Amino acid sequence: LKELGMDGSQMAKMVVKSAQLFGLSLEDNLKPKVQWLKELGMDDSQVAKTVTNFPQLICSYSLEENLKPKVAILRKCGFADKEIADALARFPPFLGYSKTRCEHRIHVLEASGCLT
Repeated sequence: LKELGMDGSQMAKMVVKSAQLFGLSLEDNLKPKVQWLKELGMDDSQVAKTVTNFPQLICSYSLEENLKPKVAILRKCGFADKEIADALARFPPFLGYSKTRCEHRIHVLEASGCLT
């Protein structure tokens, strides 16, 4: 996390929000998810902000079974990876929504003309 430019107060904020961080494997949980966010198009500061504000991303969600399928929904709507990365950096709790809720939110936006 220090490689992302995170300071002690940001790391403390993460631990306060999600104490399970102490029990996680860096190699199995943290590093793959950070790498995935970077590959999606987030820069280090966006990754740091995202995991600081929404540490559940690292602690609670499977990359393969939860996170990637939600991004696939957004790609299916025509969003580019960088657009998705920027949106998730602004609102990371989207990744915590169920797949059904994600699809419903997108449907509502499409029906209202917000997405074309």
